[in-house]
Order: sequence, then C-alpha cells, then structure tokens
Amino acid sequence: MSIFELFLWIIVAVSIIYGCYWVSLWIMRKRSAKLVASGELNDIIRKVQVIDVREVGEFDAKHILGARNIPMSQFKMRYSEIRKDIPVYLVDDNYYLSSRAANILRKNGYDQVFILKGGMEKWFGKTKSSL
Repeated sequence: MSIFELFLWIIVAVSIIYGCYWVSLWIMRKRSAKLVASGELNDIIRKVQVIDVREVGEFDAKHILGARNIPMSQFKMRYSEIRKDIPVYLVDDNYYLSSRAANILRKNGYDQVFILKGGMEKWFGKTKSSL
C-alpha cells in the first residue's frame, strides 16, 4: 500500500466518522427539541425561559435581552435551575451546543424544549452586550 492510498483511506475514514457524528447530533436534536424561528420567539419572549448555552465570553459580547447564561461546560451541573413548567428556548451560535443541552433536558423530564433556528446570527430582536 502506497502512502497515497494510506492517506486516501485516512481521509475516507475521518469523513465517515465526521458524518456519523453530525447525523447523531441531528437525530438527537430531532428527538429532543423543536426548531423555532426568531419571530416566533420574539412574540412570546416574556412568557418563556431563554437559556443561552454559549460560554460566558460569547454571552457577554452579545446575547438576547432577558436570556440567562448557563454555559454548556456547566450545563449538566446547572440544568436543574431551569423550571420544567415553563417552555425552554435554547440559544447558541449553531445547533451543536443547543442540541446537546436539549438532549440533557429531555432525559431529565423537560418536555417543552425549543431551539432558536439559526442561533444568534438569525436573531433580530433586542440584544444586550455586557462589554
């Protein structure tokens, strides 16, 4: 086997693993939460819990006005701070962190979990910056 063939097999293997990882995230998100558009969240923002799962620095740079920050690095320890009787809307920059957070919530009995479609990039409502 030449070095070129070995390199090609490594690229194929990494691509397959990466693809399986993203498929598993997609399935996790589909089972755990529903995607909602920015406009839908903006209409009901005072009646729900908005949880930003990005790290503190990203949250401080720009976040949805009224959102609470529970970073994904602390989420397993702090998810119990989130009320079960009020819908939960999770926010991040993409679906990676919010999908994982939604799965944790689902496993722990939360049944009204939503993810902001497009993340902070697609949010057009009021924002706040702590910097």
